[in-house]
Amino acid sequence: MKKQLIVYVKDPSNKKIVTSALESGVFALLLDKPESKKVKQLARVKTIAPDGDFKLGEDFIIVEIKGKEDEERAASLLKAGKNVIVKTTDWTIIPLENLLAQGDNVYAWVRNAEEAETAITILEKGVKGVVLDTEDVNEIKAAGQAINLQGENVKLETATIKRVKPIGMCDRVCIDTCSNMVRGEGALVGNSSAGMFLVHAETESNPYVAARPFRVNAGAVHMYVRLPGGKTKYLAEIESGDEIMIYNYKGEGRIAYVGRAKIEKRPMLLIEAETKEGKKVSAILQNAETIRLTKPDGTPISVVDLKEGDEVLAYTEEPGRHFGMKVKESIVEK
Repeated sequence: MKKQLIVYVKDPSNKKIVTSALESGVFALLLDKPESKKVKQLARVKTIAPDGDFKLGEDFIIVEIKGKEDEERAASLLKAGKNVIVKTTDWTIIPLENLLAQGDNVYAWVRNAEEAETAITILEKGVKGVVLDTEDVNEIKAAGQAINLQGENVKLETATIKRVKPIGMCDRVCIDTCSNMVRGEGALVGNSSAGMFLVHAETESNPYVAARPFRVNAGAVHMYVRLPGGKTKYLAEIESGDEIMIYNYKGEGRIAYVGRAKIEKRPMLLIEAETKEGKKVSAILQNAETIRLTKPDGTPISVVDLKEGDEVLAYTEEPGRHFGMKVKESIVEK
């Protein structure tokens, strides 16, 4: 789940702070007073305030932890489904660790980007978001970068190519994201959610085609693509504004937003592989030099050069999806 950056704004007329927060991908601005109209004149942004989109003291409740009683009060609010902003006199992760065991809607009040980065990784899952209390524009930008790049890591496996078969014309989806990718990055797609290839972004150029580092030529319309929160979606359903996960060859993930998804008829290849544990992975990808899978060292390899025995990166899990959500059920996909 994407973490949320909330910036505490002491003075809503401080355009520099408000603008920096907006440019840093802020989820909401927190205001002590009913002055949401002032900040909303600068941009479309959510506020947590007495007159905000979220009511301060109702939807979001600040609890300052001075002792065990305060911690117990915060825990009870979490159990009641409230969003709890945890404030400590001297910043420490111990109360946050205790409260994360009680519920997911925990926010940490922090003073700088370093504290923000620590909070979003506590006990691996981290807090849901942070409230940043600073008037340092550089700290706001650094915190925004840390949170927006923080993603969901997966364990990628080495899969050995077993078959590459031309299958003729199909409808394929080309995903243009709003982010540039680098060598070793791409999206996880597959015929089954139980087995996906890391399809490399179009970061490489050749004498005939320029690089398109924002693009993943993702494959046939029926295939799954991995989204934030461990969800999946059919490629045919991807549209502008959607979030997808981008991973590098180490399995480190980040969120990218879809700017455009193009569906066109193209000649395709069925690609099948198998992991060392015997798990099957397959995908139907466009038959073109610019479409590449990813080798274990992050090097892209074109699908037209693939041969039996080549090793590429894949992700596997137990099968079973219902409307993109993982479920436990008996299922066989062929």
